[in-house]
Amino acid sequence: MPAPYRIEMLGLRKAFGATVALDGVDLCVPPGVVHALIGENGAGKSTLMKVLSGVQRPDAGRMLLDGDPYAPSGPLEARRRGVVMIYQELALAPHLSVAENILLGIEPASRGWIRRRKLEEQAREALAALGHGEIRLHAPVSGLSVGAQQLVELARALVLDARVVVLDEPTSSLAAADLSRLFEVIRRLRERGVSVIYISHFLEEVEQIADRFTVLRDGRSAGGGLIGEADRSRIVEMMIGRQISEMFPRLPHPTGEPVLELADLAAPGVRSASLVLRRGEIFGVAGLIGAGRSEMLRAVFGLLPVRRGWVKVATVAGPGSPAERLAQGVGLLSEDRKGEGLAQSLSLADNLTLSNLKPYLRHGWLDRSAQSRAALDWVEKISIKAPGPRVPVFSLSGGNQQKVALARLLHHDCDVLLLDEPTRGIDVASKAQIYELIGKLAQTGKAILFVSSYLPELLGVCDTIAVMCRGRLGEKAPAGEWTEHAIMTAATGAREAAR
Repeated sequence: MPAPYRIEMLGLRKAFGATVALDGVDLCVPPGVVHALIGENGAGKSTLMKVLSGVQRPDAGRMLLDGDPYAPSGPLEARRRGVVMIYQELALAPHLSVAENILLGIEPASRGWIRRRKLEEQAREALAALGHGEIRLHAPVSGLSVGAQQLVELARALVLDARVVVLDEPTSSLAAADLSRLFEVIRRLRERGVSVIYISHFLEEVEQIADRFTVLRDGRSAGGGLIGEADRSRIVEMMIGRQISEMFPRLPHPTGEPVLELADLAAPGVRSASLVLRRGEIFGVAGLIGAGRSEMLRAVFGLLPVRRGWVKVATVAGPGSPAERLAQGVGLLSEDRKGEGLAQSLSLADNLTLSNLKPYLRHGWLDRSAQSRAALDWVEKISIKAPGPRVPVFSLSGGNQQKVALARLLHHDCDVLLLDEPTRGIDVASKAQIYELIGKLAQTGKAILFVSSYLPELLGVCDTIAVMCRGRLGEKAPAGEWTEHAIMTAATGAREAAR
């Protein structure tokens, strides 16, 4: 008689020194069920999944896979037994091709030689199943956008004969069309009897795709049940232990004079972008992945060459390098927090002051005490949860890492903030805190250009919104005049085609 559960995690406990990450957690998932794992950053979700995938061993508790004892010695054994983990932070070999990454470690071979034709055939089938057959198999992964790299990760899971698939924030870089294709793949996995553990901070996604849910808080199970019987506000209360009075706090902030202007800007990935950003304005930019939104911000900041048109900061027009833009008061928050946004191995204090160390130099030496005091001041100002200013930034939760990246721009006293997916991969409570922080920054006169794939936050936070489609930025309009349907219509080019 088959076991009633595909995977059983019973009484798991895991501690790192004095920090208890898991405190007697139970999680049981039947075959052919999509089970959502929900919780704030730092609640224990990632640790629980690392135990499941063999990355870490529990201090106590046990696991069963289809009724048999399961205690993988490492990720490779977990994969061999049919447990596939796709992490939120991408785990790709950037120097290898798309096809090589998809089949990495399971390459078809004959007599010691890789069968490249077979490898490419399997990779092509996996991408086609995701609806992205247009991704070039021979392209190096390093040249792909974050969203396309995420799709390569998903395709890798499809070529494995998995019994359990764990998806950790799989849609954090995906647009609506990609999301629907992903959900189709998940449904097919469910129909084949695969157990899917789905980790997401987007409750609307969980409601669409999951059958059951478990909420973790502070390393313990805070509740769970059937998705159809759960109230969203109740799930949020389980997550944070309190009520959130308002998800998108609106703070009054009058707008002033223009501080950033683009005139027919063209750059790699950008065909034409014109806009005027005013002091105190939160200007949202919507669009599909690949539409040119990130490239526009990078061209403004000097990371991509301007091929036509111009950028005007305050009264100064013309191209500029990142150093010149920072000197002009323009700061960029990258969408790639791990790869570009932070120096993961450095401390919180080092990251926060990295672009402006001059105030802490004494005769050529770095005054670490003064640097730490300044970091603690920002920790208090924007409510960063950290044991101290000298902890490595990789040890912080995603939401707190994002606050550190924002704090660096504020420490530099930037007047124009270019925010590229500022809430990507962080939990509900941290999102609400960042939305409130953005509102407060606008109150102080900061001008904010806000790129996001998450339409509710654009509509809830921004004053004005413009949509980018195929490298062209459309006319802006007050946020109140937009709907999600109207934004998606413009983003897909349907509005243009209807004219």
